[in-house]
Amino acid sequence: MGPHADGDDDAQPPADGFLMRAGYALDGGSGCISDARRHTAAFLDRARAEHDLSVSERARDLTALVVSELVTNAYKYAPGPVLMELRISTSSVDVVVWDSDPVIPATLAADPGRVGQHGMEIVKAVTTDLFIEQEAVGKRITARIALSDSPTPA
Repeated sequence: MGPHADGDDDAQPPADGFLMRAGYALDGGSGCISDARRHTAAFLDRARAEHDLSVSERARDLTALVVSELVTNAYKYAPGPVLMELRISTSSVDVVVWDSDPVIPATLAADPGRVGQHGMEIVKAVTTDLFIEQEAVGKRITARIALSDSPTPA
């Protein structure tokens, strides 16, 4: 399924503050991670072109990293499809990932000797906000990334 955009072409942001949003249904197969990264790059390009937003290379890289980590976790631990929504405002981009596994991912204590299982540590370190909500089925994770090169954590 392709992206869907909400809103119209007015210069005014919607009441929720997002200039643009797009949702993607990922099949949960091995190609879903690269599909998610591709959708993310296209979304940021479209936001830049349609809303004249300044999206730093740092923000692009961090958004791609967060998408990769969250979708990889969903692929590894949750059977079935994965839903991803991207939302952008003048100052940040939100990555929202839903999967069918109700287990809230743990952020483990830093351990340089541990191999793997650093995904949520990474996501937490590069985002300004991180929300994890249990749903009736599964969970929804929302990660917010600053668009500027000098983020100020909330």
